[in-house]
Amino acid sequence: MPQDSELAKKLKWCLKAGSGIALVDPSENLAKAYLEKSKTATRTMEVTARAGITDWFVSAGYYARYFAVYALFSKIGIKCENHECTIALFEYLFAQRVPGEIIDELRASKSDRIEAQYYTAEINIDAEGVMAQTRAFILGIDKIIDGVRKNDIESMRQRVRLLQAK
Repeated sequence: MPQDSELAKKLKWCLKAGSGIALVDPSENLAKAYLEKSKTATRTMEVTARAGITDWFVSAGYYARYFAVYALFSKIGIKCENHECTIALFEYLFAQRVPGEIIDELRASKSDRIEAQYYTAEINIDAEGVMAQTRAFILGIDKIIDGVRKNDIESMRQRVRLLQAK
């Protein structure tokens, strides 16, 4: 298990959850499909931002990021349908490869999405800043996907197997 006790607890829970973490066959096709979903969500984010529809802008921005991470997982052969588990596993597998603020941005965008979708309080968000961050996030994940090699895939899958064995 990872050193961070909160992350370790979350991953332990995720491994037991039905929609938590599972190894599946790696799929380039699924990775491409989820990257396309990420791009569609990005376009939706831009359109709704310009229209002043904040709740959908925030949601689309989060999903653009989430689908990019899911594309990465698809390439590796990881299925993780629980959003909290996806973020925790992303941190566990990629904390050494991405700046910490990338993981923080993903968590923050999820929190903003929940706030915007489920609560009626007005949220004050810098739309242009969020759009720029989201595009940069997706570009960064896309570069990681392009750089993932067979030995990287096996190494990450082995790390998941080690989690499952504990």
